[in-house]
Order: sequence, then C-alpha cells, then structure tokens
Amino acid sequence: MIIDSLITLGTSRFGVELSEEAALERCEREGVDVTLAAIAHPVDHDFVRANEELAACVERSAGRLMGLCRVDPWDGQGGLDLLQRSVRSLSHRGLVLHPAEEHFRINDRRLVPFAHLAEELDIPVIVASGYPWLSEPTQVAEFARWCPSVPIIMTNGGQYNISGLSQMDAESALSLDNVYLHTSGVYREDFLQKVAATFGFERLLFASAAPVFDMGFEKLRVQYLHVGQQQREAILGGNAQRIFSISDNVES
Repeated sequence: MIIDSLITLGTSRFGVELSEEAALERCEREGVDVTLAAIAHPVDHDFVRANEELAACVERSAGRLMGLCRVDPWDGQGGLDLLQRSVRSLSHRGLVLHPAEEHFRINDRRLVPFAHLAEELDIPVIVASGYPWLSEPTQVAEFARWCPSVPIIMTNGGQYNISGLSQMDAESALSLDNVYLHTSGVYREDFLQKVAATFGFERLLFASAAPVFDMGFEKLRVQYLHVGQQQREAILGGNAQRIFSISDNVES
C-alpha cells in the first residue's frame, strides 16, 4: 500500500490551492492508495468550517482520503475543542500544526495543552518544520518531549536547507524515539539514507506535501533511495499505515 502522508486541500489564504477532484486525480495517476489530507489555512480563518468540509471530502472518497485536523493554537480552548471534536466525531486521524502560517513557535508553552490532548486522543502530530525561529528541529524536539508517547512527524526532513548544522539539528531531534520525518522536499538523498541507517527506516514517511511539491516527483524521491525493497515499501506506506492505524482495506 502506498500512503501519501500529507497533502493540503482547499484554497489557502497564502495563495496555493488544491481541489478534492484534482487531489484524487493525482493519487490515481501516481498509484497512491490512501492520502492523508489537512486543510489549507482558510481565507476566512474559519478552521471549524474548513475541518468539517474536509470531513465531507473524506466521506465522499470511500477511503482514498483520510482527514487530519489542523488548528490555530491562538484560538486557545476553541482550538482544543475543535481538535477533540475532529478526532472523536469527524474521524480525523492526527493533528497538523503549521507554525509559519499560523505565526507561533512550536515550543511556546501555550502549545503544551495541544501536546497533552494529542496524547490523550492517541493521535500523531505533524509539524510544518524547518521555519527559522518557529519550528526548527530543536524546537520541535522540545514539543516532542511534552508528549513522549505521541509520534511527532517533521515535514521537509525537519529543514528546508538540510545541510551543515541544519542536518545535525534534524539528527539531534531524531535522538528522541517519538520523532519522525517526512521525505517531502529533501534534496539530500544521502541524508535520507543516513537517517534510515542510523535511526531506522521506520522513522521515514513518504509525503508529497502537494500542492507545494509535486506528488509524482516526491514519490520518485523514495523510489530512488538506495535501500532494500522492504524498507522502501515501509517508507512509501507501511510506516504511515502503522502510525495512523490505517487498515489494509482502504474503504474501512
């Protein structure tokens, strides 16, 4: 099974857009069986409505799409209530936090209740990572320590510029057992292979991050890794299947 661990649906306040129809067409073209989808930052900042619309898309997709709740931590208790409802009533399978677009530091103490609620709900957390001063790997690691039983998945391999000290920071975060990486946008193939060799291939998850990145290109990034077939299949889907509790039957 091939699982795209993150796409963003809808029209973003910041100019990017991906429709439900276009997303499903790309999945069909690239042979992606299941796609985990989060909302774009809503133009009207109505996260409640956008998450409900995402749940409707998921329902229509017959298992091809699965939802991830995205909240704005500045909404405080409202954000916590949205997360709880999204998981318990809308069947969203994880939490997405985007420090750059919602303008917060991932290690701000105001995020502690969200970390603890994710632990209570037993869901993974995806953090849009690599943004200077907001979600650098060392900051994500601090968040991960607040909820040690929760898988914390860093996008972009933890950094946009995965070289030098940036690479060392990402490796430092991976010293925590609950930190994982998305492969999206990581131009250093040797870095991904080093992560697999040093920390285990179980720490890597294929994600396209569409529409920012291209699904087909990001899939090739994993297919061309110099790892064994079993490892490649785990990165392309098996690891996400385990972390997000996805059944072999995509319609369940």
